[in-house]
Amino acid sequence: MLRATELFHDPVLNVRSALTAAGAEDTVRIFRDKVPTAAAAASALGCDVAAITNSLIFELDGEPLLILASGAAKVDTGLVAEQLGTGRIRRAKPEFVLEHTGQEVGGVAPVGHPRKLRTILDTSLQEHPLLWAGAGDHNSMFSISYEELARITDAEELRVR
Repeated sequence: MLRATELFHDPVLNVRSALTAAGAEDTVRIFRDKVPTAAAAASALGCDVAAITNSLIFELDGEPLLILASGAAKVDTGLVAEQLGTGRIRRAKPEFVLEHTGQEVGGVAPVGHPRKLRTILDTSLQEHPLLWAGAGDHNSMFSISYEELARITDAEELRVR
């Protein structure tokens, strides 16, 4: 399998460029140790795991669906499908994620993909003044407000649990 860095020069650079292009502040932080899970990221950042924004790729009718969910929540795909008025939503395989984001599972960011993805934003994230999201690889995160994240991703805001 190809690694993301073989497909795209630098996923973190792509995220930084996307943030800048959207008029958002580049707040990317690079960590010495990997932070591939919400718990690891929260520990490294000293924040609540619920303020970590997981960028999860699902498959809906063969197309990617990016769900930005709280690190403290499990996505209820049935609820999301019902709200969208669609059929079954399935968790994407790692190869599908890499193909559509240029980023590996555990490092997927809300932005910086080869093309714009349909995006759902978990409304429970509004409870946190500052969110942290993956920045393209397992060692990077960036901070952003809920409102700014909704704006730069053009996300549909829904309950996901």
